[in-house]
Amino acid sequence: MSLSLRFLLFTLLLPAVFTLQAKPVVLHNIQLVDVERGTLVPDQMVLIEKNRISAVLPVTRLTEYSAATLLDGQGRYLIPALWDMHVHFEGRDLVEDNALLLPVYLAYGITAVREAASNLAPVVLKWRSEVASGERLGPRIFTAGRKFEGVGSIWDGDLEIANEQDMLAGMDMLQQQQVDFIKITENALAADLYLKTIKEARRRGMLVSSHVPYSTSIAELADAGLSSIEHASYLLRLGFADEQAIATAVRQGKMSNADASAHYANGFDQQQALVGYKMLAEKQVAVTPTLIGGRQLAHLADTDHSHDSFLQYLTPQFTDNYQWRINRMADETAEQSAARKQRYQLIASQLPYLQQAGVLLLAGSDSAALNTYVYPAQALHDEMELFQQAGLTPAQILQSATLNGARFMQLEQDYGSITAGKMADLVLLQQNPLQDISAVRQPAMLIYQGTVYDRQQLDTLLKKAAERRQQLTGQHQ
Repeated sequence: MSLSLRFLLFTLLLPAVFTLQAKPVVLHNIQLVDVERGTLVPDQMVLIEKNRISAVLPVTRLTEYSAATLLDGQGRYLIPALWDMHVHFEGRDLVEDNALLLPVYLAYGITAVREAASNLAPVVLKWRSEVASGERLGPRIFTAGRKFEGVGSIWDGDLEIANEQDMLAGMDMLQQQQVDFIKITENALAADLYLKTIKEARRRGMLVSSHVPYSTSIAELADAGLSSIEHASYLLRLGFADEQAIATAVRQGKMSNADASAHYANGFDQQQALVGYKMLAEKQVAVTPTLIGGRQLAHLADTDHSHDSFLQYLTPQFTDNYQWRINRMADETAEQSAARKQRYQLIASQLPYLQQAGVLLLAGSDSAALNTYVYPAQALHDEMELFQQAGLTPAQILQSATLNGARFMQLEQDYGSITAGKMADLVLLQQNPLQDISAVRQPAMLIYQGTVYDRQQLDTLLKKAAERRQQLTGQHQ
């Protein structure tokens, strides 16, 4: 039997899903997407041993690996697997409703999620361990556990702190749980304690992600050591020369949050914002824009979601949580709706400026039961397309959903690009994502945790999720 025929036979005999054991696998006949350089590298092959990339070589060396299992990429496009850098698994009565979605992330080519705190923290920490050990099928989970808030916060499951002693005790607890980062939000937390929490997290060597209270300026948060700002909507404040004065006035009780919000509604100065973006880059503060949530709300009145295909994976109990935002916007006037759309466009238009300033952009969906029509897994693809509409190049967008997440989590040595020595978390796409980022919607194959899934197997994961959704719907009734 000729060598080429033997290679073909190996390819044809590969099952829909198989585990990479001692025998190396060579993935060949691929177009390799170099996310670091934003270029397509043809005529390459990737040698995988167990769950790591051991070499990336020219395909001309294929004949040297006759003892390996050959996997034919059929000329498709190989990218690092995607990371969603802002999700929530929440709902005390929605544990299984969230759990069924974990394999769905894999079917969408997403092998890591950064879970930005929830009221299911103990469950999520357990899932993190189970995924890491292979007991549960799902993406790697990086979690904040419970987020810091002030006493009387509107959010369920927060770590509510009234003073520095409370904060230190909470920080001790989270460190004992080995959370992956610290999350802080601004509903009820006093400014001084807010800044102290950031400083303490950084003193302990922990990453810290945050919203932006009206009572602190973005520069103050950056100076305190903030690692990332969640939601680009907050960045519009950098377009106002008096942002620090507004923050001081709110902190001193001379201005209410509502007054500050009204002040920021008009008068945005793009040149002023550019100065702020350079400051963020210099202070190494990353930004997770989460455009999709704002886009969905801006177009809530003119979009019919009743036939969205992703609903087959979401229980009615899960989507019932969407109603609170729908109700809140029910009486919105035509003028208010137009202003919401205009504000969304202004936020989205900032992405190229942030990129040019050198700010590390992280692709994250903010998918959660409480975020209306922001569907888990699918929303990352939506977010990436919104990045493209905003003016980022496909290469920049791919970086935001692969390499940048690994860099932020300080795991670049293991993840984020197709490089020898890194984990073999890989997605094979039908189309070229460097031409149109919507190509990420068509994963033909996933390699993750030492297992290869073809499209049929990925569809099986989706089918099982839909079936599980049906079971839970019946149990809830």
